[in-house]
Amino acid sequence: MKLFTFGLGSSAAEFAGDHWRRSERRQWWLSSTGIAVSLILTSGIVCLLLPSMIPELGPSYNAVDTDIAVHSLVAIILLFDVYVVFQQVQLSRFRKQLAEREELFRLISENAADMIAVVDTSGQRLYNSPSYQKLLGYSQEELGKTSAFEQIHADDRTAVVDAANEARRTGMGRTVQYRIRHKDGRWLTLESTASVVRNRDGDVEKLVIVNRDITERKQLEEQLHRSQKLEAIGRLSGGVAHDFNNLLGLIIGYSEALQERVPPDDPYREAVDEIQNAGKRAAALTQQLLAFSRKQVLEPRILSLNTIIVDIEKMLRRLVGEDIRIELLLAPDTGTVKADRSQIEQVILNLVVNARDAMPDGGKLTVETGNSTLDRSTVLRHPYVIPGPYTMLKVTDTGCGMDAELQSHIFEPFFTTKEKGKGTGLGLATAYGVIKQSGGYIWVDSEVGKGTTFRIYLPEVNAVAEAVPEVNSPAKVAPERRTILVVEDERSLRKLTRKTLSDAGHKVFEAGDASEALEISRKTEDAIDLLLTDVIMPGMSGKKLADVLLTERPGIGVLYMSGYTDGEIATQGVLEQGTAILRKPFTRDELMRQVENALVAVVR
Repeated sequence: MKLFTFGLGSSAAEFAGDHWRRSERRQWWLSSTGIAVSLILTSGIVCLLLPSMIPELGPSYNAVDTDIAVHSLVAIILLFDVYVVFQQVQLSRFRKQLAEREELFRLISENAADMIAVVDTSGQRLYNSPSYQKLLGYSQEELGKTSAFEQIHADDRTAVVDAANEARRTGMGRTVQYRIRHKDGRWLTLESTASVVRNRDGDVEKLVIVNRDITERKQLEEQLHRSQKLEAIGRLSGGVAHDFNNLLGLIIGYSEALQERVPPDDPYREAVDEIQNAGKRAAALTQQLLAFSRKQVLEPRILSLNTIIVDIEKMLRRLVGEDIRIELLLAPDTGTVKADRSQIEQVILNLVVNARDAMPDGGKLTVETGNSTLDRSTVLRHPYVIPGPYTMLKVTDTGCGMDAELQSHIFEPFFTTKEKGKGTGLGLATAYGVIKQSGGYIWVDSEVGKGTTFRIYLPEVNAVAEAVPEVNSPAKVAPERRTILVVEDERSLRKLTRKTLSDAGHKVFEAGDASEALEISRKTEDAIDLLLTDVIMPGMSGKKLADVLLTERPGIGVLYMSGYTDGEIATQGVLEQGTAILRKPFTRDELMRQVENALVAVVR
């Protein structure tokens, strides 16, 4: 107590006579306590000020009450010390949590595959995640100097700006896709979603944008769409071409009959010749459509691409002219493939002609072969690919090149970039169909002003290439008149075929379908030397009809005729090596040559 009175500067007697609990003094105490606490909170010097404040307010304070007050004040100070320590602990904990969250955000931001950006309402970048540099090639400094909209493709910029304005206006972000330029000049496709950040007044202050690179996904979607479109066009083309083949067979056949009866000096002979030529051109056109639709008749053999290219090298050099230099890079160990030689030759010719037309001022054309393995990385880019070993054929030119839009259409039939009258638009479509039907793949890479590369991959086979058969070798004439059963569901074509064979001296039975053919065969006692039948007919197919007749009439010859065949017929063996097939539409000479060859085989 003495220490206390010394500290206050007054004796205990001076306080004895007064009553502590008077309302005004109690009110003063509460007021002074509030002041003390406030001072403790702000400066910590209340203990120096309080002694000088109490004596000024009265000479007769009760010492005991004062002692209680001092103890109360000390308790308040101690409690405040505890409070300060507690607050320091809490502050330390909050700082630690904040640091942990900042570290977590940093890890998420730096390791996120998506690009995260914060922009203000004007589009100025406030923050860019490190993934921007990984995906777009720009440094943080370079990004900080640009608007968020500068690298966006001009055709897509309006849509992105509209989406950002809508987010600011409504507070709701939506997903938008757009193209953005990589630092190296490439265009990537991003999928972007924006979220708004508001200030205390509820106004939109910033936009948080999450961008995802979907370039590869878009490419796969476009490939799938293109494949489906080509498949649909192919089905349509195949159906149309099949019907056209029968009609063209009639046009070609009857125009040939007219040519025999109209003398060369007859005024109408020129018209007949034009009909004949037009029919043949149309027949070639339908063959290209069938090639594109993968419904043509192929005669697959074990082939060496190197041998084919060497055999047609002179023709290729004549095609391109002197202004274009041809370089052949044929790997000696290039594997063999199973395909139709004439069709593969046609594919190579089409690609070379396409390259020639892309280099009107001259250039370099490279034809390269080799072996390649299409693995899982290829499947990621082309999901429909079957992994495995392939034989590769690559044709590269240094011509004008193509942009992405042209590349997306080049395999479509009748699509051409050439002047009117200088191309049918079926060359690359034919190449596409032939390679697809042979179980392979054809892809194009091109850049405007730098040139184009076509890559063809055909499944490699472990077999030795077969010798090239003689083409259209003269047939040994059958020794005598034969009996032929013609089965064709198209009445007009059947009638023309019967007449052509009858004029050649053969005895001909004709039937419109397989059941009628079996009925004729079972009723006649004459020997039937040859069955000439369409492959695809209503009801029983030509292959099944042949199987039945071979059982009932062992030794009968079989010659199929068809404009195309499908997978089911191929698996039944019609397209097996050695099977004789007369392709529609056929000329009289082609019909007679194939029939005579088939009859000679029967004699043997």
